[in-house]
Amino acid sequence: MKTYGNLYSQLCSYENLEFAFNKARKRKTTKEYVIEFEADLESNLMQLKQELETFSYRPAPLTLFTIRDPKTRRISASHFRDRVVHHALCNVIEPIFDKNFIYDSFANRKGKGTHAAILRFEDFMRKVTQNGKRNSPPPKKLTEIRLSAMC
Repeated sequence: MKTYGNLYSQLCSYENLEFAFNKARKRKTTKEYVIEFEADLESNLMQLKQELETFSYRPAPLTLFTIRDPKTRRISASHFRDRVVHHALCNVIEPIFDKNFIYDSFANRKGKGTHAAILRFEDFMRKVTQNGKRNSPPPKKLTEIRLSAMC
């Protein structure tokens, strides 16, 4: 297996933290915690960089809340600065691990996701049923099944 060097220095780099901030703020630009962090962006990123470099970074306690949409779920949300660190870490390790994943792994991967997984499943379904020509009743198209019923 290949070994990688300087990953921690890549994680701690200001450029990586800035890129991670932009990813973390995506679709959240009007949230108060993002506006607050962005108001003193350079100082906040430099503080994160310094904490990471000196191994003094500690994540904040999770915020716990319950949502009911449509079923009741307990959510544990990270503080925004911790999400910046999460994105910074993913920026470094994702390219290394992604190429080792099997092709049909769809969760949390660029260019993949639920819709791509459904399309891939339908391809396999057509192959197995010989395009619906088997004696079994034709399967419903998976995209017509309500995803909420599957959860």
